This record gives sequence, structure tokens and C-alpha cells, in this order.
Amino acid sequence: MSHGTHNRPTKLTDEERQTQLAPLLGGGGWQLAEGKDAITKQFVFKDFGQAFMFMTRVALKAERLDHHPDWANVYNRVDVTLNTHSVGGLSRLDVELAKFIDQTARIAAD
Repeated sequence: MSHGTHNRPTKLTDEERQTQLAPLLGGGGWQLAEGKDAITKQFVFKDFGQAFMFMTRVALKAERLDHHPDWANVYNRVDVTLNTHSVGGLSRLDVELAKFIDQTARIAAD
């Protein structure tokens, strides 16, 4: 399986953390994970069907980005953790996927 020709991700700079990451952490509901350079958020849906629809949409986007979340699902709850293993921390891919995940959660909950 070939991976895309997109640039290899790099760790977020201090400036990128302020401009791109801070909004997710501020009002966005994401939190810094304990013990590693990652972000985490819990999503709660009406039922398992909504949660699974959300996960399916996120999975398709993750495949296109070749960047996959660490997540767990229990009935209507999905816990998501994002980081970029290849850079040992957070990259622009995590920010992009987090924004998509937030949009998708709003759609799935409608």
C-alpha cells in the first residue's frame, strides 16, 4: 500500500501551538493528555448508532490523511486521543483531524 506524497509531518512549533492548538484547547474541549504530547477529548452521543456513524466518518478521513486516532468506544461514548507517533508529539495532522472530528461530532449528533 503506498502512502501519499504529502510532506512528512513535523512537530508543532511554539507559534503553531499558539495559533492552531490553543483554540482547540480553549473553547474546543480538547485537553492535553497526561504523560505525553497528545490531545484528548470525549464525545457522547444519543446512542450507539450515532457513535458508530461518527467513528465511520472519522475513519474514512483518517485513511485519506494516513493519520489514525487512538480511540475507544463504549456504547454512546467515544474517547479520542491524537498525536503523531513519527514525530513523538503533536503535528498539523493532529490539528486537522481534531477540527474534522469536531465538525463530524456536530453532524452525527443532529
